[in-house]
Amino acid sequence: MKIYSLSGPSGTGKSYQAPILMIEKGIDCLIDDGLLIYKDGVAGGTSAKRQHTKVGAIKTALFTDQNHADTVTAAIKKINPESILIVGTSDLMTDRIASRLGLPEVSERIYIEDITTDEEREIAMKSRSQQGKHVIPAPTLQLKRDFAGYFMDPQKLLWTAKEMAQEAIQTGLHLAKRGETEGKTVVRPTYSYLGDFLINDKVVTDIAKCVGKEVPGVDSVIRVYAGSQPEQLMVNAVIDLKESASIWDSAMAFQKRLTDVIEEMTAFNVVRIDVEVRKLV
Repeated sequence: MKIYSLSGPSGTGKSYQAPILMIEKGIDCLIDDGLLIYKDGVAGGTSAKRQHTKVGAIKTALFTDQNHADTVTAAIKKINPESILIVGTSDLMTDRIASRLGLPEVSERIYIEDITTDEEREIAMKSRSQQGKHVIPAPTLQLKRDFAGYFMDPQKLLWTAKEMAQEAIQTGLHLAKRGETEGKTVVRPTYSYLGDFLINDKVVTDIAKCVGKEVPGVDSVIRVYAGSQPEQLMVNAVIDLKESASIWDSAMAFQKRLTDVIEEMTAFNVVRIDVEVRKLV
Protein backbone atom coordinates (compact mmCIF):
# COMPACT_ATOMS: atom_id res chain seq x y z
CA MET A 1 0.00 0.00 0.00
CA LYS A 2 1.43 3.38 -1.03
CA ILE A 3 0.82 6.35 1.27
CA TYR A 4 0.81 9.91 -0.06
CA SER A 5 0.56 13.07 2.02
CA LEU A 6 -0.72 16.53 1.17
CA SER A 7 0.48 19.17 3.63
CA GLY A 8 0.00 22.90 4.00
CA PRO A 9 -1.23 25.59 6.39
CA SER A 10 -4.88 25.65 7.43
CA GLY A 11 -7.20 27.37 5.02
CA THR A 12 -5.03 27.08 1.91
CA GLY A 13 -7.41 24.82 -0.03
CA LYS A 14 -6.06 21.34 0.72
CA SER A 15 -9.49 19.70 1.03
CA TYR A 16 -10.60 21.34 -2.21
CA GLN A 17 -7.50 20.15 -4.03
CA ALA A 18 -7.33 16.64 -2.55
CA PRO A 19 -9.96 14.96 -4.83
CA ILE A 20 -8.33 16.53 -7.89
CA LEU A 21 -4.94 15.23 -6.79
CA MET A 22 -6.42 11.77 -6.24
CA ILE A 23 -7.68 11.67 -9.81
CA GLU A 24 -4.38 12.86 -11.25
CA LYS A 25 -2.37 10.25 -9.34
CA GLY A 26 -4.92 7.44 -9.29
CA ILE A 27 -5.16 7.37 -5.48
CA ASP A 28 -7.91 5.15 -4.07
CA CYS A 29 -8.69 6.64 -0.64
CA LEU A 30 -8.47 9.94 1.18
CA ILE A 31 -8.05 10.62 4.91
CA ASP A 32 -8.97 14.20 5.74
CA ASP A 33 -10.10 15.77 9.03
CA GLY A 34 -11.11 12.48 10.64
CA LEU A 35 -12.96 11.06 7.63
CA LEU A 36 -12.07 8.19 5.32
CA ILE A 37 -13.27 9.01 1.80
CA TYR A 38 -13.57 6.24 -0.79
CA LYS A 39 -15.12 6.49 -4.25
CA ASP A 40 -16.41 10.01 -3.58
CA GLY A 41 -18.21 8.92 -0.41
CA VAL A 42 -17.66 8.62 3.33
CA ALA A 43 -16.44 5.12 4.16
CA GLY A 44 -15.80 5.73 7.85
CA GLY A 45 -14.79 8.15 10.56
CA THR A 46 -16.12 11.34 12.11
CA SER A 47 -15.60 14.82 10.71
CA ALA A 48 -13.42 17.10 12.80
CA LYS A 49 -15.49 20.01 11.55
CA ARG A 50 -18.47 18.78 13.58
CA GLN A 51 -16.68 19.20 16.90
CA HIS A 52 -17.68 22.04 19.22
CA THR A 53 -14.14 23.34 19.86
CA LYS A 54 -10.97 23.73 17.82
CA VAL A 55 -9.13 21.50 20.29
CA GLY A 56 -11.74 18.81 19.77
CA ALA A 57 -11.41 19.22 16.00
CA ILE A 58 -7.64 18.74 16.17
CA LYS A 59 -8.00 15.62 18.31
CA THR A 60 -10.53 14.17 15.89
CA ALA A 61 -8.32 14.91 12.88
CA LEU A 62 -5.44 13.11 14.63
CA PHE A 63 -7.60 10.09 15.56
CA THR A 64 -6.71 10.39 19.25
CA ASP A 65 -9.89 8.55 20.23
CA GLN A 66 -9.18 4.82 19.99
CA ASN A 67 -12.70 3.87 18.90
CA HIS A 68 -12.53 6.42 16.12
CA ALA A 69 -9.14 5.11 14.99
CA ASP A 70 -10.28 1.47 15.19
CA THR A 71 -13.38 2.17 13.10
CA VAL A 72 -11.37 3.79 10.31
CA THR A 73 -8.67 1.11 10.49
CA ALA A 74 -11.32 -1.58 10.06
CA ALA A 75 -12.81 0.28 7.08
CA ILE A 76 -9.39 0.52 5.44
CA LYS A 77 -8.82 -3.21 5.88
CA LYS A 78 -12.20 -3.94 4.35
CA ILE A 79 -11.55 -1.71 1.32
CA ASN A 80 -7.91 -2.86 1.03
CA PRO A 81 -6.83 0.10 -1.15
CA GLU A 82 -3.61 0.19 -3.07
CA SER A 83 -3.00 3.83 -2.16
CA ILE A 84 -4.15 6.43 0.38
CA LEU A 85 -3.74 10.21 0.49
CA ILE A 86 -3.47 11.74 3.99
CA VAL A 87 -4.19 15.46 4.34
CA GLY A 88 -2.67 17.47 7.18
CA THR A 89 -1.16 20.80 8.14
CA SER A 90 2.37 19.40 8.35
CA ASP A 91 4.48 16.32 7.70
CA LEU A 92 4.45 15.65 11.44
CA MET A 93 0.65 15.59 11.44
CA THR A 94 0.32 13.25 8.45
CA ASP A 95 2.96 10.93 9.93
CA ARG A 96 1.05 10.81 13.23
CA ILE A 97 -2.18 9.96 11.42
CA ALA A 98 -0.49 7.17 9.50
CA SER A 99 0.92 5.80 12.75
CA ARG A 100 -2.42 6.00 14.60
CA LEU A 101 -4.14 4.04 11.81
CA GLY A 102 -1.38 1.44 11.49
CA LEU A 103 -0.51 2.48 7.94
CA PRO A 104 2.90 2.28 6.24
CA GLU A 105 5.13 5.35 6.32
CA VAL A 106 4.44 8.14 3.86
CA SER A 107 6.42 7.47 0.69
CA GLU A 108 5.50 10.52 -1.38
CA ARG A 109 5.00 13.96 0.12
CA ILE A 110 3.11 16.69 -1.73
CA TYR A 111 2.76 20.27 -0.56
CA ILE A 112 -0.08 22.65 -1.33
CA GLU A 113 2.44 25.13 -2.74
CA ASP A 114 3.38 22.54 -5.38
CA ILE A 115 -0.12 22.26 -6.86
CA THR A 116 -1.67 25.72 -6.42
CA THR A 117 -0.77 29.28 -7.27
CA ASP A 118 -0.28 32.11 -4.81
CA GLU A 119 -3.56 33.62 -6.02
CA GLU A 120 -5.52 30.41 -5.41
CA ARG A 121 -4.17 30.05 -1.89
CA GLU A 122 -4.92 33.70 -1.14
CA ILE A 123 -8.54 33.25 -2.27
CA ALA A 124 -8.86 30.14 -0.13
CA MET A 125 -7.43 31.93 2.91
CA LYS A 126 -9.86 34.84 2.51
CA SER A 127 -12.76 32.41 2.24
CA ARG A 128 -11.67 30.74 5.48
CA SER A 129 -10.79 33.83 7.51
CA GLN A 130 -13.56 36.18 6.36
CA GLN A 131 -16.47 33.81 5.76
CA GLY A 132 -15.57 30.77 7.86
CA LYS A 133 -15.94 28.43 4.88
CA HIS A 134 -14.51 24.91 5.15
CA VAL A 135 -14.57 22.29 2.41
CA ILE A 136 -15.33 18.62 3.09
CA PRO A 137 -14.43 16.38 0.12
CA ALA A 138 -17.64 14.34 0.27
CA PRO A 139 -21.14 14.73 -1.20
CA THR A 140 -23.58 16.96 0.67
CA LEU A 141 -26.30 14.32 1.00
CA GLN A 142 -23.93 12.03 2.92
CA LEU A 143 -23.15 14.79 5.40
CA LYS A 144 -26.64 16.22 5.63
CA ARG A 145 -27.54 14.92 9.06
CA ASP A 146 -24.24 15.67 10.80
CA PHE A 147 -24.03 19.19 9.40
CA ALA A 148 -27.70 20.13 9.32
CA GLY A 149 -27.95 23.91 9.62
CA TYR A 150 -24.23 24.48 9.07
CA PHE A 151 -24.07 24.32 5.27
CA MET A 152 -22.95 27.46 3.50
CA ASP A 153 -25.41 28.73 0.85
CA PRO A 154 -28.03 26.02 1.59
CA GLN A 155 -30.04 27.01 -1.49
CA LYS A 156 -27.10 25.78 -3.59
CA LEU A 157 -26.97 22.25 -2.15
CA LEU A 158 -28.51 20.76 -5.29
CA TRP A 159 -26.36 22.63 -7.78
CA THR A 160 -25.24 20.73 -10.84
CA ALA A 161 -21.57 20.14 -11.49
CA LYS A 162 -21.74 22.67 -14.33
CA GLU A 163 -23.14 25.38 -12.05
CA MET A 164 -20.49 24.63 -9.42
CA ALA A 165 -17.76 24.91 -12.05
CA GLN A 166 -19.12 28.23 -13.28
CA GLU A 167 -19.21 29.59 -9.72
CA ALA A 168 -15.65 28.45 -9.11
CA ILE A 169 -14.43 30.22 -12.23
CA GLN A 170 -16.36 33.41 -11.44
CA THR A 171 -14.84 33.59 -7.95
CA GLY A 172 -11.33 33.12 -9.27
CA LEU A 173 -10.95 29.47 -8.30
CA HIS A 174 -9.85 28.26 -11.72
CA LEU A 175 -9.70 24.70 -10.48
CA ALA A 176 -12.73 23.27 -12.23
CA LYS A 177 -10.79 23.05 -15.49
CA ARG A 178 -8.56 20.49 -13.84
CA GLY A 179 -11.38 18.03 -13.90
CA GLU A 180 -13.44 17.78 -10.73
CA THR A 181 -16.06 19.87 -8.94
CA GLU A 182 -18.49 17.22 -7.66
CA GLY A 183 -18.26 15.51 -4.30
CA LYS A 184 -17.43 18.58 -2.22
CA THR A 185 -19.46 20.24 0.51
CA VAL A 186 -18.93 23.70 1.98
CA VAL A 187 -19.79 24.14 5.67
CA ARG A 188 -19.20 26.52 8.52
CA PRO A 189 -18.00 24.24 11.36
CA THR A 190 -19.79 24.11 14.68
CA TYR A 191 -16.81 25.57 16.53
CA SER A 192 -16.91 28.75 14.41
CA TYR A 193 -20.20 29.75 16.06
CA LEU A 194 -20.41 31.39 19.47
CA GLY A 195 -23.25 29.17 20.69
CA ASP A 196 -25.79 26.76 19.19
CA PHE A 197 -27.50 27.26 15.85
CA LEU A 198 -31.28 27.26 16.31
CA ILE A 199 -34.34 28.36 14.36
CA ASN A 200 -37.25 30.39 15.69
CA ASP A 201 -40.81 29.08 15.44
CA LYS A 202 -41.87 32.24 13.66
CA VAL A 203 -39.41 31.55 10.84
CA VAL A 204 -40.92 28.12 10.23
CA THR A 205 -44.42 29.59 10.51
CA ASP A 206 -43.65 32.24 7.89
CA ILE A 207 -42.20 29.60 5.56
CA ALA A 208 -45.28 27.42 6.06
CA LYS A 209 -47.65 30.30 5.28
CA CYS A 210 -45.79 31.07 2.07
CA VAL A 211 -45.92 27.40 1.08
CA GLY A 212 -49.66 27.31 1.86
CA LYS A 213 -50.28 30.06 -0.67
CA GLU A 214 -48.66 28.09 -3.48
CA VAL A 215 -50.10 24.62 -2.81
CA PRO A 216 -53.47 24.03 -4.53
CA GLY A 217 -56.32 23.27 -2.15
CA VAL A 218 -54.80 24.96 0.92
CA ASP A 219 -56.90 27.86 2.17
CA SER A 220 -54.73 28.98 5.12
CA VAL A 221 -52.08 27.90 7.61
CA ILE A 222 -53.46 28.30 11.14
CA ARG A 223 -50.65 27.26 13.47
CA VAL A 224 -47.17 25.78 13.23
CA TYR A 225 -45.11 24.23 16.02
CA ALA A 226 -41.50 23.31 15.40
CA GLY A 227 -38.49 21.97 17.28
CA SER A 228 -35.40 24.10 16.92
CA GLN A 229 -32.60 21.56 16.60
CA PRO A 230 -30.98 21.51 13.12
CA GLU A 231 -30.22 17.77 13.27
CA GLN A 232 -33.82 16.66 13.90
CA LEU A 233 -36.37 19.31 13.08
CA MET A 234 -39.96 18.14 13.70
CA VAL A 235 -42.88 20.29 12.59
CA ASN A 236 -46.61 20.17 13.33
CA ALA A 237 -48.81 22.30 11.06
CA VAL A 238 -52.54 22.99 11.36
CA ILE A 239 -54.20 24.03 8.10
CA ASP A 240 -57.61 24.74 6.60
CA LEU A 241 -58.42 23.36 3.16
CA LYS A 242 -60.76 24.61 0.51
CA GLU A 243 -64.06 22.77 0.33
CA SER A 244 -63.34 21.61 -3.19
CA ALA A 245 -59.92 20.18 -2.29
CA SER A 246 -58.98 16.53 -2.00
CA ILE A 247 -58.06 16.31 1.68
CA TRP A 248 -55.45 13.58 1.33
CA ASP A 249 -53.79 14.90 -1.83
CA SER A 250 -53.66 18.51 -0.67
CA ALA A 251 -52.33 17.65 2.77
CA MET A 252 -49.60 15.43 1.28
CA ALA A 253 -48.66 18.07 -1.30
CA PHE A 254 -48.36 20.68 1.46
CA GLN A 255 -46.31 18.32 3.64
CA LYS A 256 -43.86 17.48 0.85
CA ARG A 257 -43.48 21.06 -0.34
CA LEU A 258 -42.95 22.36 3.20
CA THR A 259 -40.25 19.76 3.81
CA ASP A 260 -38.43 20.70 0.61
CA VAL A 261 -38.59 24.45 1.21
CA ILE A 262 -37.43 24.28 4.85
CA GLU A 263 -34.45 22.12 3.92
CA GLU A 264 -33.54 24.28 0.92
CA MET A 265 -33.73 27.55 2.87
CA THR A 266 -32.21 26.49 6.19
CA ALA A 267 -30.26 23.25 5.53
CA PHE A 268 -31.94 21.81 8.64
CA ASN A 269 -32.58 18.07 8.66
CA VAL A 270 -36.37 17.67 8.63
CA VAL A 271 -37.22 14.28 10.11
CA ARG A 272 -40.97 14.70 10.46
CA ILE A 273 -43.80 17.00 9.43
CA ASP A 274 -47.31 16.26 10.73
CA VAL A 275 -50.17 18.03 8.99
CA GLU A 276 -53.50 18.42 10.78
CA VAL A 277 -56.50 19.49 8.69
CA ARG A 278 -58.78 21.53 10.92
CA LYS A 279 -61.70 22.13 8.56
CA LEU A 280 -62.88 22.71 5.01
CA VAL A 281 -63.85 26.28 4.14
